[in-house]
Amino acid sequence: MPAATCRLLPWSVAAGPHHMAADQTLLESAAAGLASLRFYGWSEATLSLGYFQPERLRHDDPLLAALPFVRRPSGGSTLVHHREVTYALALPAGRPWQSGEPWLPRMHGILAAALARLGVTANPVAPGAERHFEGPLCFRHFTAGDLLIGEAKVVGSAQRKLRGALMQHGAILLEQSPHTPSLPGIRELTGRRLAAEEVAAAVAEELARQTGWDLAPGEWTAGEQRRVEELVATRYGQDAWNRKR
Repeated sequence: MPAATCRLLPWSVAAGPHHMAADQTLLESAAAGLASLRFYGWSEATLSLGYFQPERLRHDDPLLAALPFVRRPSGGSTLVHHREVTYALALPAGRPWQSGEPWLPRMHGILAAALARLGVTANPVAPGAERHFEGPLCFRHFTAGDLLIGEAKVVGSAQRKLRGALMQHGAILLEQSPHTPSLPGIRELTGRRLAAEEVAAAVAEELARQTGWDLAPGEWTAGEQRRVEELVATRYGQDAWNRKR
């Protein structure tokens, strides 16, 4: 039986509204049967709010309040996207894409294995060992499956579902950002300076190895590109969306 094919989209760098519109579009495409994986960077340091978070939270810290911001389609806490690799995995409902095993810990296991291949050891937070610190930042809250180096979180993810399809996106913190000085990255914790492209390649290879899927390089369809533009114009680029709570 031929391997299932998951589209691997090219690395991209863009602003926050584009990226959140793109991730929602991937979810909609997954609901129509197309599996995709993409990795991306941010054109400027950007704060993203979880779908349910009140916008006023960002004003409690002058470093956060000064940043451009966007509201994610997924839940979770506040992230500052800077000096990181962000991934988005979008999967249709049912087999072979979803078999009942939760994808958050599964993907974090894949990320841990990929980082290990690059000389970085990151360990998951065990169930029952969750910890929550003061403030809105996602990387100050440890939930089961998050990846830690020592006592610092370096990988966290969130999800959104649509008609059984799943989109999971998350951040791999490569270096400390001046906008979040309390959050060390992989470089500060291990002395390893990892390039975004090598991390993305290692994760893609590990995903293919652990799932048996064929990761086939592909491009956005014309319809998807139009949908991304529409969502930027009507949702993620609009104050009415980003300040909705």
